[in-house]
Amino acid sequence: MNDRAEIYVAVDIEASGPVPGDYSMLSIGACLVDRPDVTFYRELEPISDAFVPEALSVSGLSMSSLASKGKTPAEAMGEFRDWIEESSVDRQPVMVAFNAAFDWSFVNWYFVHFNVPNPFGIGAVDIKSFYMGLAGASWMDSRSSEIPDAFHGPAKHTHNALDDAIEQASMFVRMLASRRC
Repeated sequence: MNDRAEIYVAVDIEASGPVPGDYSMLSIGACLVDRPDVTFYRELEPISDAFVPEALSVSGLSMSSLASKGKTPAEAMGEFRDWIEESSVDRQPVMVAFNAAFDWSFVNWYFVHFNVPNPFGIGAVDIKSFYMGLAGASWMDSRSSEIPDAFHGPAKHTHNALDDAIEQASMFVRMLASRRC
């Protein structure tokens, strides 16, 4: 039994394509679910020139701008790990994301590839899956646009990694509050 309390950390990333390694994580945003004013945001240098045009148009990020102004991935991931450790104090950080498999794959790949220990470990809570269990919904009925407004907070989905992490934290708080005990 683990005596260490958990702290949920909402994380969102924007990437240049569908898989880490071949494509770059361009930005990472995070906030504490129980304190969404405690935030982290970094834009990263691309690790390659590869990109899917639709991915860049959604995020509005520029590969050339990030190449000159973004943090190195090693520096950004070290700063992210430090922020997680400082923010979680003595609690076990648990990553929370909407479509967590996508975001976690990039976060974990970057932690491992740039030799920074991953404070989240080997998994994350997927808000979409959490909603499926909560509502008895199907996969298709758990798309963000299908989730009832009662679970959406005032934040809007902007495809800015920090904005979206804050939006997802609000959604997860509302879902946690609606659980049957």
